[in-house]
Order: sequence, then structure tokens, then C-alpha cells
Amino acid sequence: MAVQINIGCGAAPTAGWINYDNSPAVWLANSRLFGARPATWAMRRLGLLDAGNLDFAAFCRANGIRWADAVSRIPHATATVDAIYASHMIEHLDRREARLFLQECRRVLRPGGVLRLAVPDLSVTVRDYLYGGNADKFMEHLSLDLDKPQGLRGKVRRLFVGGRDHHWMYDGRSLCRLVASQGFDEVEVQPSGVTRIAEPGHLDLREREGDSVFVEAVRRGGAS
Repeated sequence: MAVQINIGCGAAPTAGWINYDNSPAVWLANSRLFGARPATWAMRRLGLLDAGNLDFAAFCRANGIRWADAVSRIPHATATVDAIYASHMIEHLDRREARLFLQECRRVLRPGGVLRLAVPDLSVTVRDYLYGGNADKFMEHLSLDLDKPQGLRGKVRRLFVGGRDHHWMYDGRSLCRLVASQGFDEVEVQPSGVTRIAEPGHLDLREREGDSVFVEAVRRGGAS
């Protein structure tokens, strides 16, 4: 059976795939602290959790979403994974983190394994700005991590959770360059709905297609 993983799935896990996310709510859902009143109360008082986080934790627990920090380590052995999908995830990493993440993807993929990335397409946002000329709307749409946390709760939350906005933006060509620089082959922009994954199953090949660009690459043989 093919080993296929969805990294950074959020609230959109793929049925039949192994789904990962690094949200604190996912960690909570998979820990013994889930449902423990003292721990939950303390995290809510610190501003690390709110009602939405708890609802998401319950969703993750019910749908088998696992926690992983894919920048540090994807929890699979070397050359054991057939396909990796990450949608609207890599733009939340800074450039160093993005390279480390791609190196981990290449490590765990088998020779011939496919990496599929979906990201917000910067060219779409730029075209909208050039047509409408609204600089504030343009900056808001970029969702860059610009605002510093305010107050003790905000600073504590940032310390434990980190920023949840974008750290870099890509168009198809720039994302292809980044992926190719980390040793992947056959790096290409794919039309919405098209994939080189042999058996995508329930994978949404049109996820957020209105503002996304899709890039796929193959992990060939050689040193990991």
C-alpha cells in the first residue's frame, strides 16, 4: 500500500492519507492533556487556547490528524514515502525553514516519489493590485507576519505558537526554483486538477484553485 502524507492539512485532512499539522491544537489532541481541566484552564489563561482551538483539537482527534514539525523532522524513515502534499503551508516558513522542509521531504520520499505543493499565487495578487490599485488591500492579501504581538498574552502566545501568517510569497517560477535547488527533478507547474501522483485517491487536486499555483517534483535516486 502506498504511503502518502498530507503535511499542514489544517481542517482539510485527506481521507486515506496520513495527515499532519503543527498546530498546538493538534499536539493537544494527541496528548494526555486533552480534556484535562487544569491543563486546559492554564493554557486558556495564558492565551494559548480559546474555544476555537479546543473545537479544532476535538476535530483533529476525531479525524486522526497527527502532530509533526516538518521543518525539523517528518516522522517517517528515509525513502519510505510515495507522495507528499502540502497546501498553503510553505509560505508560512521563512527561507531557511522552507529549505529544511524540502530537504526533509526529499529524505523521506522513495526514488520516484512525488512532492506536490500548493501555494497562494503571488502573480494573482499582483495582477489584482495592478488592476485595482488598492495598496492596503494588496498588503492585507499578502498576509505577511508584520504586526508585533501586543501585551503579555500576545507575547507568550508568540513564544509558544509562533507567527501564523506568511513569511514568503511565491509564483510558479520562484517556487520551482526553490524546489529544484534542494535536489528535486522534473520540477513543474501543474494545471489545477492534474497530478503525477499515481493514486491520489481523495486528494483535492483543485484546492483553492482560484488563487493558488500547483508545483510538483520527483525525487530521483542518489544521495538524500
